[in-house]
Amino acid sequence: MNHKRPPLPAIIVVVLLLVVSAYFIVTQALAEDNGALTASGTIEGTIVNISPEISGKVKEVLVEEGQSVKLGDPVLVLDDSLLTAQRAVAVSQLDAANAGVQSAQEALKSAQSQYQITLEAALAQGKSSRLDDWFSDPDLFAQPGWYYTREEQVQAMQAQVDLAHQKVEEAQANLDEVSRSLDKEDFLKAEQRMLEARLSYLIAKDVNNQAQNSATRDTPKGLFNRTHCGTNRGYFVESARLTNILYKCTGDEHLGDAGRTLYDEARDELEDAQKAYDILLDTEAADVVLEARAEVSVALERYYSALDRLRDLQTGDQAVEVTAAQGVVDQAKAAVEQAQKAVEQAQANLDLTDTQLAKINITAPMDGIILTRNVETGEFVQPGTVAFGMADLNNITITVFVPEDRYGKISLGQQAEITVDSFSGETFTGEVIHMADQAEFTPRNVQTVEGRSSTVYAIKLKVTDSEGKLKIGMPADVVFK
Repeated sequence: MNHKRPPLPAIIVVVLLLVVSAYFIVTQALAEDNGALTASGTIEGTIVNISPEISGKVKEVLVEEGQSVKLGDPVLVLDDSLLTAQRAVAVSQLDAANAGVQSAQEALKSAQSQYQITLEAALAQGKSSRLDDWFSDPDLFAQPGWYYTREEQVQAMQAQVDLAHQKVEEAQANLDEVSRSLDKEDFLKAEQRMLEARLSYLIAKDVNNQAQNSATRDTPKGLFNRTHCGTNRGYFVESARLTNILYKCTGDEHLGDAGRTLYDEARDELEDAQKAYDILLDTEAADVVLEARAEVSVALERYYSALDRLRDLQTGDQAVEVTAAQGVVDQAKAAVEQAQKAVEQAQANLDLTDTQLAKINITAPMDGIILTRNVETGEFVQPGTVAFGMADLNNITITVFVPEDRYGKISLGQQAEITVDSFSGETFTGEVIHMADQAEFTPRNVQTVEGRSSTVYAIKLKVTDSEGKLKIGMPADVVFK
């Protein structure tokens, strides 16, 4: 069956209509008869997420979705019981730290007073020593005493003390080395036996005196324990025993016998040790050991003598007691500084707690509308949790896209009329505030004029809506003037 073809001009018209319609759909821009540029877009706004800065349990939600809020209006309250308890602890720590500072300051005042007293006493005591430096006649020395300052003399004597101490260490090291020599072992053992026997004898002597002079149970009338029976202080052991016999003191005979036995044994051992020691005195080993001991003794005496002269020179403000008092003052000052740092730390902890307490009440960061609510009373939230989403409807915008061939007819600051379906017949004012520098929705390798004409650029406009009628997400049409 044969079908009639439509006339060729009708086919061309249909094709052209399809091409034109597709063109306007892709670019979303229309050229009207009067040359005005139109485009479509959606109302936009700056959306701000409201989040807590600290973690906690939600105590109260104060706003709902769609509610208008002002800058600073409370929107959410967290439970403050834990932070309140922490603040009480911080306050207690701060009070304790302040008390510590006061105590440290009192100790410093006391140390300073004691230092002043010590210094004045040392200066008074050192006055005669200072005068001796002026009036002493030189004997074997070329310079009088006043020739060198007291500081110079102290420094020089301190050097002598250090040198003497070094000699003591050297002499002691030599004695230690001698004591380790095997050929001197017999004499060293004799020395050790002598030392132990001597100490044992002295102990036994004291014990025997106590045993022989112990208090009695029966004391004749008219006699005093302190003189006859009893302690018998001032008597020898032999006379003490005689006294007990004469006055018929009934002491413990077994105690006296045991004390005498201990004393006799210790005395015999001391005599035997002395004899053994004397026999070895003529040996070469004894000479070496005795010489080493003599060197230690002389070095020690030299050290102590240098210390004595150093102490004699350390008078006035350089006296040892003054230096010690100054050290106490320095320690007291350090204690005050440490206490003050403790106060600063306690105050910082309290300030931190107060800062956290101030953040349990979350407020609106700007004027706007609550768009979304994501929390409920009793929930536990973490820092950064999005509790609400809100927008500032006083700063709304719309973004539209225009074809590349119309881009040059738009400029920053250009005015436009905006209409929405929700408010038919009402026009809002817009102003171009941003023009994209790069094209969108077109391949880079398009070379034809038709292809380049489908390239679009984003144009952003600020919308004026003094009555707050426009809402985010509303479709809108824009006509550029």
